[in-house]
Amino acid sequence: MKEALPLVWEALQVKVDRMIEQLGDKSPHVAKENGVYDDMRHDWWTSGFWPGILWIMHEMTGKEHYKKAAWSWDEKFEKKMVEANNYHHDVGFQFLPTAVIKYKLTGDQDGKRRGLFAANFLTGRFNLAGQFLRAWNQEKIGWSIVDSSMNLSILFWAAQESADPRFEHIGKAHADTVVEHFIREDGSVNHILSFDPRSGELIESLGGQGAGPQSSWSRGQAWALHGMANTYRYTGDTKYLHAARRVAHYFLACLPEDYVAHWDFRADESLECLPRDTSAATCAASGLLELADALPAVEGALYRRAAERILLSLTQNYATWDQPEHEAILLGGTGNFPAGQNIDVSLIYGDYYYVEAIAKLLGWKNRIF
Repeated sequence: MKEALPLVWEALQVKVDRMIEQLGDKSPHVAKENGVYDDMRHDWWTSGFWPGILWIMHEMTGKEHYKKAAWSWDEKFEKKMVEANNYHHDVGFQFLPTAVIKYKLTGDQDGKRRGLFAANFLTGRFNLAGQFLRAWNQEKIGWSIVDSSMNLSILFWAAQESADPRFEHIGKAHADTVVEHFIREDGSVNHILSFDPRSGELIESLGGQGAGPQSSWSRGQAWALHGMANTYRYTGDTKYLHAARRVAHYFLACLPEDYVAHWDFRADESLECLPRDTSAATCAASGLLELADALPAVEGALYRRAAERILLSLTQNYATWDQPEHEAILLGGTGNFPAGQNIDVSLIYGDYYYVEAIAKLLGWKNRIF
């Protein structure tokens, strides 16, 4: 992968420049067979990933057109906050790659304010009895999901920025619940857990986007791997590092020959019949690079080499370099297989973590997640 990096980075700039023209003001989530990204509402959980790509490209290149295209997204999200909306546990996915990185790169005080506002919103979802961040809205009062591992970074950032430890207290409390209840002994991961919202008692594991309650949804594995590595970076507590490594070992042991994860590692069907999920692959690759940086060079080399193999396979076999009309970077994503939604498509978060991981290989250190 090292030898290919200069060409990959050149191709990415060409691709993202074209995406700016193709996407315009769209908030993309899924691109299906026609290669055209959809346009979701601003409170949809994926809305931060496209501007996140733009901010990384701006920082890595210094080119102003990326900054210009990314600039207004956190303002749009703030406006939606004061209307009827469906913001929930995923505000980290929305405000970290927009408001927070904008503040870190430019010193914009509105970006800082919006990031702290989102962190405060997330703390309000904390269930004290069960020590978890509530997932979604409506009737799912006692549900929590492993995806929230990736949203904890906004709490740790807020604790540092505001010198208010309550953000870190809540972030670590939820991370402890992930370690205790979401990550199984073998390193596989539950997607959804149901708790009694009054007593905090764990009730059951739910299948969610995996094949079943005891299955191993690959993107959930990636969320846990990357999220626990991030939590270690912010806290320095080695239990999160050990948790990330346990999940990483399980993830790597389950990969097929081309290093691109199937949708679920424990589905009943023959593996040859299961769709891949390139979004799980990219998020895991970025998390593996985070792990590698957290460890001495000799120990970290295992994870770095694995990330490079994943990214090389994605680059050679799933990228749209030769499809200029296609608005996404990667093919082969799986959204929600049990619901029959978004299978073998392009996903904006798969694109985002691909760009993030390539940037890390090129030395990017201004982590936001």
